[in-house]
Order: sequence, then C-alpha cells, then structure tokens
Amino acid sequence: MLKVRHLWFGLLLSVIALTVVFAGEDASEIGKNLPPWSVVPFILMLLSIAIIPLAFKHWWESHFNKGIIAFLLGVPVAIYILTVHPPELLTVALDYISFIILLGSLYVISGGIYIKGSMAGTPLINTVMLGIGAALASFIGTTGASMLLIRPLIRANKARHNKAHIIIFFIFIVSNCGGLLTPLGDPPLFLGFLKGVPFLWTFYLWKEWLFVCGATLVIFNIFDQIKFNREDVATPGALTEQVEPKHPLGIEGSVNFLFLGGVVAAIFLSGRLNWQFGIKEAFMALMAVLSLVTTKKHTRKSNEFTFSPIIEVAVLFIGIFITMIPALMILNARGAELGLSQPWHFFWATGSLSSFLDNAPTYLTMTSTASGVLGVPLSEHYLKDLLALGEQGVLLLTAVSCGAVFMGANTYIGNGPNFMVKAIAEESHIKMPSFFGYMVYSILILIPIFIITTMLFFL
Repeated sequence: MLKVRHLWFGLLLSVIALTVVFAGEDASEIGKNLPPWSVVPFILMLLSIAIIPLAFKHWWESHFNKGIIAFLLGVPVAIYILTVHPPELLTVALDYISFIILLGSLYVISGGIYIKGSMAGTPLINTVMLGIGAALASFIGTTGASMLLIRPLIRANKARHNKAHIIIFFIFIVSNCGGLLTPLGDPPLFLGFLKGVPFLWTFYLWKEWLFVCGATLVIFNIFDQIKFNREDVATPGALTEQVEPKHPLGIEGSVNFLFLGGVVAAIFLSGRLNWQFGIKEAFMALMAVLSLVTTKKHTRKSNEFTFSPIIEVAVLFIGIFITMIPALMILNARGAELGLSQPWHFFWATGSLSSFLDNAPTYLTMTSTASGVLGVPLSEHYLKDLLALGEQGVLLLTAVSCGAVFMGANTYIGNGPNFMVKAIAEESHIKMPSFFGYMVYSILILIPIFIITTMLFFL
C-alpha cells in the first residue's frame, strides 16, 4: 500500500513538473474570471478538518487517511489551475516547500533541546512561561518558541487533570500573538520584509503586541487560577505540593541553539542578499540534519520527540495550499471591490481570512489590496512605497500585519504551529477540544480582545 508521504510528495512533484512546462503564460486577469465553484474544494478541505475528527475520530488519526483527503481534493484543483494559470501552481509549490522546510527545521532543532527537571504547574508559573514564550516567539519564530516550551509546560502540569485550557492559551500567545515584533517571528512578516518593509519597522507594533499579549496573559492567569482552585478542592492533599518541581532545571542539547541561530540567520540573510530559491531551504535543511546527527538519542527520547506532528502538518497543509489557490486569486483580483478602505476594515478582513487560510498568502493578498486602494502599484518592494505615503500607509500595513499574526490564533488551521502543539499535547494524553470546541475559546476570549484592539488602534 502507498504510504501517505508518497501521496502528497507525488502530488507536489507533479505540480512542479507540470507547472514548469507551462510557466510563463500571462494570466494577470484570471482571478476576475474564476467561477465561484472553484473554491468548493477548499471549503471541503476545511470542513474535513473540522468535521471528520468528530465523526470518524479513529479513521482520522491515520496520516495516510488525511493524505487521501488532501490528494482527492488537491488533484482536481491542481489540474484546473494548470489549464487557466499554471505559474500560480509553481509559486504555491515553492512556497509550500519553503514553509514545510522552515517549520520542519525549527521543529527538529527545537525537539533536540531538552529542558530537564520541572517547574511548578501553578497559575503564576504557567503565566510566566507563556510570557517568556511571547517574547521568544518574535526572535526564534512562533514555531521555534512553541516547540521549545510546549513539552516543559506539559511536564510542569503533569499532576493536574484539567489542563487543555493551558495548551489553548499557549497556542493563542506563544504560537501566534507573540510573533509580531520582528520579521523572524511569523511567516507573514517575513514576506513583508521581502517586499520592502524595513527589518526594524515591526518593532513599531510593540503597543499592539503588548496590549494583546498582556490582556490574554491576565485572562489566562485568572482562568487558570479558578481551574486550579477547583481542582485543589477536589484533590486529596494539597495540589500545590503535588505540582511542585521534584528535580532542578537544566538543559540538554544546547548545541541546538547554534543550529536554531543558523536557521534565523538564513531567513535574515535570504532577504538581505536576495538569495535564489533553494539556498535558504538547503541551509535550513542542513541545520536540521546537523541537529539530528549531533543530538544524543536519549535527549530526544526524553523530549518525547516524534515526527508525527510535523508529518500531520505537511499532509494537511499541502491540501490547504493547493485548494486555497482559487480563493486567493479571486480575493487578489476583486479585493478592491469589497469596499475596504479603513484600517479597521483591513484588520478584520485580514484576520478573518487568516483564521481559515494560511496567514502568509493572506497577508500578501491584503497588502496588495491595501496598496491598490492607495494607488501604489505592485512592484518588487511595493510595501516600501506604501509606507512612504505616511500615516495612511502605515496604518493600513499595521492593520494587515496585526490581523494576520493575531487572528491566526482563532482556529487550529490559522497558523502552522497550532496543529503541531495540538498533536504534541494529544500525544501526551491531553484531551484537546475539537475544531469547533477550540473556536468557542477563541470567540469568547480573543474576539473581545480584538474588538478592544480595534477601538484603541484602528479607529
């Protein structure tokens, strides 16, 4: 029987090969002519991720079965796009390769860093850990910070019974909102850097970062304290004593920090030196290979490291990347017809799409729409021209940047690390909520914070 990696890898290679043959065809107006039904496979892909785990839980646990869904929905779209706009498939295929290599390298390297010992799984310590993760996310990426801290957080709370909410807030803060301050923090901001946004410009967003992360941390601390107190009452003996650390903290596999720095350097230099596709990817892959070779096996075993989470992300996201092509092309071509003009429009439009589409291409789609609204033509560094317009351009780019990074936390599929964190938690026998169950948390907690963010910064 074919293995799942054969399904999605074969699909990817076919897309690249066929697209290279047809590359160069002019289809600048194709998005205006795509029929509405072309987005149906993408909708079905999202519904599959949301509904199948509820209806057929054990069937969905197989990565091969996930690959079947991605293959069946992705192939018709790939063939259709080949007939109308082949170059788009090559762009998406290369973006997917870069995306997976980046996430995979960060996952492998971070998985080789074992923070041994344990911390107390108290509300205060949990809040401090999430706060540290929020700061780290902007400098080693949301994926790197997530993979570095999720297992120590799980170990710290091993004695607690009610802990799914801790993982959910971790996804909110560390896997998403914390990555706003540098282009290294989240893929959308890195794409903005490549399109002309100065490297240090994102530090301008510190007020939005501080408010959203700070408010979410405060809510988490209160919520976790309530959960802790209830569990303490129901637990024989003092729960505080049970969660106290039994062993001092230490770090194994510290050489991986060097490899982590290598990945960050590759991302930074690829933009500064305009590297061709493949150089950055090869360097990141090399860092991952060196991590695998140099890290002791018992270190990864202690970290409960497996490739299953990154395989799940790779399988599902090839389906998402391919099936979302028509949706993004339609938005890119007709986005100006949507009546978007004010910063808050772009904050919510970008955020809403980033909740269900990958936030990196959504960012590019919405920044191109914002540029068109202000009369800035698309060019290699068009976002530099957008910022040169002054306050109006700055506000629109700020709104798009915040919407893409913050609202990737609204669903499991909003940002790559979300699925990986969920998978790691479930491997540790933490019962995570379903797709819609997770959204109940995001709607009740994050949406009110985003409404206040709108009133403070975008009106």
